[in-house]
Amino acid sequence: MIELEAKIVLQYDEAKLAAAIAKAVSPDNFKTPSGLSIKTTNEAGKVITQIECYGKFPTFIATIDDLLFCVSIAERALQMTRKL
Repeated sequence: MIELEAKIVLQYDEAKLAAAIAKAVSPDNFKTPSGLSIKTTNEAGKVITQIECYGKFPTFIATIDDLLFCVSIAERALQMTRKL
């Protein structure tokens, strides 16, 4: 079985922003399909997501796409709250 891995690192100028983004994309009770592992951490202004997928390339690509979409939404939401 093929093992696919991705490490996505997003750097932010503010540690508080990175912490908020990491929290927004890390649900409390997230169940993943069998063969898929996702872990997001916040380290010194960086949001680091490690994705591992065994043998399911479409699932792997969809997971990365979903993650980046959720990050984009979280960033926009935080920008809007700063404007208020």
